Amino acid sequence: RFMNKSIEINEAIVLAGGLGTRLRDVIGEFPKPLAPINNRPFLKYLFDYLLENGIEKIVLAVGYKWELIQKQFGDNYKGISLTYSVEETALGTGGGIKLALNKIKGDACFVLNGDTLFNIPLNELAEHHLNKNATCTLALKQMDKGSRYGSIDLDNSGEVQAFKEKEAEAHPIINGGIYCINKLELTDFNAEPFSFETDYLALNTATGKLFGKVYSAYFKDIGIPEDYRQFETDLRLGAINLNKSMPLKKIKIDKSWTLFLDRDGVINERLIDDYVKQLNELRIIEKARQLQAEEHPQ
Repeated sequence: RFMNKSIEINEAIVLAGGLGTRLRDVIGEFPKPLAPINNRPFLKYLFDYLLENGIEKIVLAVGYKWELIQKQFGDNYKGISLTYSVEETALGTGGGIKLALNKIKGDACFVLNGDTLFNIPLNELAEHHLNKNATCTLALKQMDKGSRYGSIDLDNSGEVQAFKEKEAEAHPIINGGIYCINKLELTDFNAEPFSFETDYLALNTATGKLFGKVYSAYFKDIGIPEDYRQFETDLRLGAINLNKSMPLKKIKIDKSWTLFLDRDGVINERLIDDYVKQLNELRIIEKARQLQAEEHPQ
């Protein structure tokens, strides 16, 4: 939780109305946020992350087969209050957020995509939001290569200057799908349905309203089968630990084994739609580095 003299941010909206069209061959007709990851729905991992960050109330912006989500989680998850903001017709990401904001009590809240895990400290994002006097602050991720995602330009103060189309750009800064937004920001936005990304964010660049903070934290969007399976692999290999109070399990190695590792995405960060071909593209996953140091101290 982040507290300030005038504001306390302990509420979050999770956009959980996705159809999961690109994952249909993998997960069937489930709502995308319920996609099974190592026998647990993806939302559980997201909820555990929010629990670790002190969130006390989650508003789920839902639509497609939302009753399945309600049946799975009810109105409480490990002490976090769950509330449902149901779209009777598709409102787009912007319309969904605007509707869900009616159920937020505080002056600001976090908004997260229900198909993305970006393991940032939410208190830092909230502090940046307040220090910049922003109306909306974006959590950003620097990638090794851009093809699936568009990129974002910031000025020296961190204000968002432009959103650029998808292109093969070296080390682009992308939208990580977590926002800190003031409750009243979308009140006067009359268009419905509307896209939060193109109808709100892109039209408010260089206005002093939008700021961004870049993080190097773990990021995975499970929206396509390749990244869905990679998230499963990352969890099994301990590349991410959402509960800092629970140490990762260590595997006892029998020296008679032969162990084969696929390098990219296992010991180093995987390049989207590519693989590491030269040294300057190699970025070792921090957890892999830590495990190596523990097992083979110098």
